[in-house]
Amino acid sequence: MTVNAYDKLHSTLAVKDFGRVAVLYGGKSAEREVSLKSGAAVIQALTSAGVDVVAIDVGDDLLDRLQSEKIDRAFIILHGRGGEDGSMQGLLECLGIPYTGSGILASALAMDKLRTKQVWHSLGIPTPRHAVLSSEADCISAGAELGFPLIVKPAHEGSSIGMAKVNSVDELIAAWKDAATYDSQVLVEQWIKGPEFTVAVLRGQVLPPIALGTPHTFYDYDAKYIANDTQYRIPCGLDATKEQELIDLTARACDAVGIAGWGRVDVMQDEQGRFWLLEVNTAPGMTDHSLVPMAARAAGLDFQQLVLAILAASVEARG
Repeated sequence: MTVNAYDKLHSTLAVKDFGRVAVLYGGKSAEREVSLKSGAAVIQALTSAGVDVVAIDVGDDLLDRLQSEKIDRAFIILHGRGGEDGSMQGLLECLGIPYTGSGILASALAMDKLRTKQVWHSLGIPTPRHAVLSSEADCISAGAELGFPLIVKPAHEGSSIGMAKVNSVDELIAAWKDAATYDSQVLVEQWIKGPEFTVAVLRGQVLPPIALGTPHTFYDYDAKYIANDTQYRIPCGLDATKEQELIDLTARACDAVGIAGWGRVDVMQDEQGRFWLLEVNTAPGMTDHSLVPMAARAAGLDFQQLVLAILAASVEARG
């Protein structure tokens, strides 16, 4: 992945090159409500650009819809399991339908926070120390090994669903039990104290990093999608050397997982100035509170241009 001039991000394809495009959104995951909002925004942008759009709220009739509507390609804006985890990508490949975003392997890997961390760790890419929780005994040993505070996460959810910061073993046990209602695999990580950044990638290029600020304990679901007091800074406030370090680290992290088309990486910076990779999203939010559109605007792309660029990447990658 290389960082090039932002003007190369714009799609040069004609609308006719996209054919009949299915926007896949909604679905059945815990992130359905966010996906409905993202999908509506993408549908509006593509339609206003003149693209032949078929809006599909993904349900049990998906296979019939894809076949009967004579779809040429799919814009995947499903968040979470069933959309970002490789299963939808596998179905579309079986049907011979090109699609936006990463392929089967990268999608499945990025959706699994534990496996992503293991890949990054094996390559020397910094990510917080962690443990997997399956019992109260695991909680006790994780607290002793990692120290407090800690952050608890379902391993296969996004949008901060099921996440909690904990300061004691009792809180850790309670948070593990809550997270386990969303996912059979629960992850606990060292808490990194310091600023948070998110960095988007588009068509092989890294967009301007965004610094996040919130009065909440962390950048949770409410801060992401509801609150009006969340702060976003572009430029991100880092000096040129540290910003380039963050950009290069993001590129390495995405290459390690195999990210294609577009995505977004979440990063913490500790009090010593070191960066720590948290996770990568292969179908990030596209709502009015979402981060990829903000980064794209900083790179000179409005929302419609961003959506067309994502769609164009599916043509370039899969014909």
